[in-house]
Amino acid sequence: MPNCGCSCSLSPSVPYASDDAAPARRISGRRTTRLVIPLALLLLVGLHLPQRLLAAEPAPDFIFHSGKVATVDPEFRLVEAFSVRGSRIVATGSSRELLAQAGPETKRVDLAGKFVVPGLIDSHTHSTGAAVYEFDHPLPDFQTVGEVLDYVRARAKVVPEGEWILLSQVFVTRLRDQRFPNRKELDEAAPKHPVAFRTGPDASLNSLALKLSGITREFQITDGLPGRIERDEAGEPTGIVRSAGRFIKSKSSAKSPTGDEQRNRLRELLHDYNAVGITSIAERGAGNSTIRLYSELRDRNELTCRVFLNWSIDPHGELSKVKEQISAGANHPAHAYNEWVWLRGVKLFLDGGMLTGSAWMREPWGVSQIYSIDDPAYRGTVFVEPERLYEVAKFCLENDLQVTAHAVGDAAVERLVDTYARIAENDFPVRNQRPCVTHCNFMSAAAIDKMAKYGIVADLQPVWLFLDGATLVKQFGDERTRYFQPYRTLAEKGVIVGGGSDHMQKIGGLRSVNPYNPFLGMWTTLKRLPRWTESPLHPEETLDRAAMLKLYTIQNAFVLLDEKNRGSLEPGKLADFAILDRNLLDCPIDDVRETQVLETWVGGKQVFLRP
Repeated sequence: MPNCGCSCSLSPSVPYASDDAAPARRISGRRTTRLVIPLALLLLVGLHLPQRLLAAEPAPDFIFHSGKVATVDPEFRLVEAFSVRGSRIVATGSSRELLAQAGPETKRVDLAGKFVVPGLIDSHTHSTGAAVYEFDHPLPDFQTVGEVLDYVRARAKVVPEGEWILLSQVFVTRLRDQRFPNRKELDEAAPKHPVAFRTGPDASLNSLALKLSGITREFQITDGLPGRIERDEAGEPTGIVRSAGRFIKSKSSAKSPTGDEQRNRLRELLHDYNAVGITSIAERGAGNSTIRLYSELRDRNELTCRVFLNWSIDPHGELSKVKEQISAGANHPAHAYNEWVWLRGVKLFLDGGMLTGSAWMREPWGVSQIYSIDDPAYRGTVFVEPERLYEVAKFCLENDLQVTAHAVGDAAVERLVDTYARIAENDFPVRNQRPCVTHCNFMSAAAIDKMAKYGIVADLQPVWLFLDGATLVKQFGDERTRYFQPYRTLAEKGVIVGGGSDHMQKIGGLRSVNPYNPFLGMWTTLKRLPRWTESPLHPEETLDRAAMLKLYTIQNAFVLLDEKNRGSLEPGKLADFAILDRNLLDCPIDDVRETQVLETWVGGKQVFLRP
């Protein structure tokens, strides 16, 4: 268990014994007229005088005291109090010691025993798109294929005939039916509209959508990129297309936001992140327009979350052109460090997804009604061959850009890890660059060992285990899910991983796709209990409370290359923190997911206060 507040600290590394401060306080308050103090004693006393007095530093702006503060420092201390000056933490320690440093203008905040954590970090979002996802109209939370078809019928009444009805990111693993809506069902729901039920690059289309997209009996994929058109026994397209969304010739009839409307929606979303304690995010797919949007909010002093940006690249085509894309990111003004908006990484896609049945696996997926797979040899889709992946990753690292790739299946994870290992063994060390694996869901013992050896980090989404675990066990069984999000093994091996959401659509911590409420993710790492089930998924991979909290704080800061400035409450670090309504370290496990944030502060400023 962490230490309690009675043995607190004023520094991140040296324990502070409160009794040691007593001589300084007694001398500073004693009336003396003729007192000879040996030089050695003066020096000893001077060592324990508050640094503010010795260096004539100004008093703190705030002192938060009488609380239970999880510093998440290297010793995971619990302290009673901390102080803030400007945007930074000044000191942590006992209430008595820190209150003694108050000046006449210092604001004293009585925490009254409340629990405080460092500002929470989400390692994976797509916030700019998520913010405007419901700009045209709100969407329900789909639980069944029937509800999907009801929505299509309702849209067919308001969308003019012949125009597209589009529904994206509704994953079959999250429908109780655990299957795609089929072509016939979509035809019946909207016979006069082209309909695309999309789950990313995969989709289910009705007959009119297939016709308008030119996906006929004779259609073949000839562009050299991965993809698959599912067909029935007669050779006719079934409507299911995998990693072939590029061939869908859809056009949305939904209204689009103006620049001001987009900024307002994004500002609203960031405030909702603050409402669940999030103070930093990683935008895992950015271009110039995304960077400009965040920069505008920063310049207007309207940004309430710090943003780590990944520059999106397409690794295909002529290598020189790919390198030009990477160089554009390396030379972008936002690549210079900024505590608010920092372009520091590059992202590409390596395989499909587990939510759609297209992740690249070492063994075949198996014939599946859930994913509409009828080929017993099908292993998923992979987009980048080893040599191209090596050249791209190496060039990114050479240009001071952390590289990551979407890698879900165990074969994709191994290819990416092997690529980083090849660079480390033959070209230059990669540990300080922290090459990353995004999603990293299905793993192997060998991949984990290599990650530990070379300093490879990972960006995982715990809530996927909660939402999709039941479907995955049904599809793959117990053995093939042994290393599905193996949090404890990763921690024991010393692999640094961060927790995120992959938030893609909607505003709302629990109604969003995917849910970005971090307390649901934390609870998932403690229980590993998928919804709709009664048995945990490999409970040997659960985390303890301290490790759970590190996943969303200091480890995420490390994954995002900024652990010197955030991720813990230590002197000199940014004053990003959240005040909670319960103690995450000792409340009943099932209460963790119900946690409410009372206040959130970013850079020493309150950005959220629960009404």
